Amino acid sequence: MILASRNDHKVRELGEMLPGVDLRPLPDEVPSPVEDGDTFTANALIKARSAREATGEPVVADDSGIEVEALGGRPGVRSARYAGEDATDGANLGKVLEEVEAAGAGRRARYVCVIALIDEAGEEHIFEATCEGELVPEPRGDGGFGYDPAFVPDGTGPEDDRTMAEISPQEKNAISHRGKAAAMLAAHLAES
Repeated sequence: MILASRNDHKVRELGEMLPGVDLRPLPDEVPSPVEDGDTFTANALIKARSAREATGEPVVADDSGIEVEALGGRPGVRSARYAGEDATDGANLGKVLEEVEAAGAGRRARYVCVIALIDEAGEEHIFEATCEGELVPEPRGDGGFGYDPAFVPDGTGPEDDRTMAEISPQEKNAISHRGKAAAMLAAHLAES
């Protein structure tokens, strides 16, 4: 099955969550589509439909990001490009933390993940999940990517203040937005 992404983190992470599925990245010769949807679902479908059209194979695509309450839900679908089209994870995270600090409001946030599957028959399926948590002012931890170093998930318990970048990959997969959406996809594939 093709994952409509060349992001090594996503291919590895999603591959770990879908045991028994041979997940391959988008071939280099297939152009990446413009992600101009205004929702995670729209962007996941844009990527899945483009990859399906180019390869003819079953495909999965995900679109995910973080929505910060104090920022009115930003960066949302712009999470990967929040500080600019070619921004690094660090630049995106830095911009969000600066804006949250300037807003002076709460630090509640949630990760959102939508996985789109186009199966062998060409049918489209959507799996959506969230991971609620809170942003800390100073990034911590070496694991994960994106906003993980500043995101403390609720799912590890009220006394646990570790960021997503400080918990093990197994813990992360069990509680994360992508892990929950992948579990729904895995259950669907098992039933098919």
